[in-house]
Amino acid sequence: MVKKIIKITTEHAQAKYRQIIQSVINSIADGIIKKGDKVPSINEIANEYNLSRDTVMLAFNELKARGILGAVPGKGYFVESDNIGIEKRVLLLFDELNTFKEELYNAFIENLSDDTQVDIYFHHFDLNVFSTLIKERVGKYSSYVIMPANLSGLSSLIQLLPQDKVYILDRKLDELKDYPVIYQSFDEDMYNGLSEGYELLSKYEKVILAHPGGKEPEGFMTGFERFCKDKKLNYEVYDQIKNRPIKKGEVYILPTDRMLINLVKRSWEKGWKLGEDVGVISINESALKEVVANGITTISTDFKLMGKTLADFVENKKVGEVKNTSRFTKRNSL
Repeated sequence: MVKKIIKITTEHAQAKYRQIIQSVINSIADGIIKKGDKVPSINEIANEYNLSRDTVMLAFNELKARGILGAVPGKGYFVESDNIGIEKRVLLLFDELNTFKEELYNAFIENLSDDTQVDIYFHHFDLNVFSTLIKERVGKYSSYVIMPANLSGLSSLIQLLPQDKVYILDRKLDELKDYPVIYQSFDEDMYNGLSEGYELLSKYEKVILAHPGGKEPEGFMTGFERFCKDKKLNYEVYDQIKNRPIKKGEVYILPTDRMLINLVKRSWEKGWKLGEDVGVISINESALKEVVANGITTISTDFKLMGKTLADFVENKKVGEVKNTSRFTKRNSL
């Protein structure tokens, strides 16, 4: 069984662990083994070809990361997938799905090589869900992209993964400083965005930030307050807008699309025009905001660029940190 599936020769220039990987792939391609079949054990291969267990384990770990082999404790290794055209498998763990995350995802996929498979999951800001997703997928991927969001105490979980295969996305956290990261600087992006719009903002009597907390980055609020104090603007922070009367002469900075829709509807009901009676700035750009209510002004990171940069990191195993570009887009709502 070992000789039939695994073929190793000293005449081959290829490393032994690579010959094991190619042997398994060839055996699947030739129909010798198929999905669900058991493969020879690490000890069997090591003994047959006078190899160290570490050499065989290295090959099996890569086959696991590519999704070709799976392990059942106490029973051994089995063929988990016959999709041998996939060279790399990426675990993409997002916090939640929304329009701009979809844009990021599409840009990431478009800039990966064709032999890469991406599996996307969502932790929904739940530490238990996050923990389960990580623990059940250790060793099954060639790269792990983690969006930690506002969760804390993640380092012990992420340390279960190979350090050289982990990439952190969207937030730079002190506890994860040893990993490559592509991040937003929420405080700086808010401050700089409002600075670009200062001339328009200054015509309003008061600037209102909706900041419900929880999953929303604290940096948005600190950058907002710092800007308003520096410019001596009259401002307030509310956790919600829907329960607060809206007033003419105020400008509203809204972090969610649900808040945006609520405010647009309430303005229409009063017969008010955005950009004249009240102002609106929405956080995070999307194509719909170009047309909703004749154009919604946004402060947003460049999600397409973030996806493209992430793909470059994963494809080329880059390290370090990159602050993603943010921009202020002026439209009629201001």
